[in-house]
Amino acid sequence: MRRRPRVDVHQHVWPASFVDALRARSAPPRLDGWVLHLPGEPPYRVDPADHSVAARTALAVRDGIDLALVSLSSPLGIEELPAEESRPLLDAYHEGALSLPDRFGVWAAAGLAEPDPETLREVLAAGCVGLQLPATALADSAGFDRCAPLLAELERVHKPLFVHPGPAAAPDAPPWWPAMVSYVTQMHTAWFAWHEFGSRRFPALRVLFAMLAGLAPLHADRMAMRGGPGSIPGAGVYVETSSYGREVVAAVTARLGEDRVLLGSDRPYAPPLVLGGAAGMRLRTDNPARFFAAKVPAQNS
Repeated sequence: MRRRPRVDVHQHVWPASFVDALRARSAPPRLDGWVLHLPGEPPYRVDPADHSVAARTALAVRDGIDLALVSLSSPLGIEELPAEESRPLLDAYHEGALSLPDRFGVWAAAGLAEPDPETLREVLAAGCVGLQLPATALADSAGFDRCAPLLAELERVHKPLFVHPGPAAAPDAPPWWPAMVSYVTQMHTAWFAWHEFGSRRFPALRVLFAMLAGLAPLHADRMAMRGGPGSIPGAGVYVETSSYGREVVAAVTARLGEDRVLLGSDRPYAPPLVLGGAAGMRLRTDNPARFFAAKVPAQNS
C-alpha cells in the first residue's frame, strides 16, 4: 500500500521565469539583481539559495517533506497591480512553478484588478491545487464582492482557498514590524471576515488560513462575551502552523480540533514545526489528505 505524502502546505520558491519577470520591471515590485524593491519598504537582499530548486529540494528531503506546496509571495502586491502589469508576472509564476520537480505542488495566484475565473480554471486544470489570495483582499464584504468570480470558480471545481498575508508597507517601522503586526492583523481580520461575509455566500468552499489565522481562533471566549456568533469556526475551515511553536499550535488545536490544523512552514523564511508520533502524522499527512479531499457538509440556513 502506497504511503500518503508528508505535506508542507506553505512554502515559497521563485522559479527562474518569475525572477526574470521581476527583473524586467522598472517599478516596484521589482528585482535589481537579488535586491527586492517594494513600495514603502526599504530594499531587501534576497538570498539566491532560497530560490535554488536543487537546494530547496534537498532541504525538503532533510525536513522529511514529500510534497511542498509553493505559492506566490502575496506581500509583493502583484495581485493588486493593474491587469496589464500583473498578467506577465502571474503567467511567469505559473509557468515556472508548474514546471518544478514532483516534490513541489503549486497554489494558483490571480489578479484582482480584473478577476478572471477563466484563467483560474486553466491553471487549476494545469495542476494547481487551489488558489491563494491575500488576506487584504478578503477583509470585508466589498472584498468578497470583488473576489466572488474566483471564489465561485473554486467552489465549482471543488478546489480550496489559501488565505495568506498581503502587502504591508510600514516605512517608519522596524524590519520585524510587518511580520509581527501587519500580517497578524491581516490574518485575524480575514478569519472573522470569512465567517461574517464569506461562509454563507460560498458554503461549499474549503478555506485554509496561514499562520494559525493570526491566532484569531483563540479569541472565542472574548467573542462570546461580546455577543459574537457561536458558529466559528464554520465547516471547511482549517489553519496552518507557519512560524509558530508547539505550545501555541497545541492551544489552537485544542480550540479547533485535531483535524483542522495542517503543517505549513513558510520556507525559506521559517523552518517547519517538528512534532513526532501521532501529532506529527496528523499535521503532515492525515490532515492535509483530509483537507484536499474533503467536501464541506451542507449547513442549515
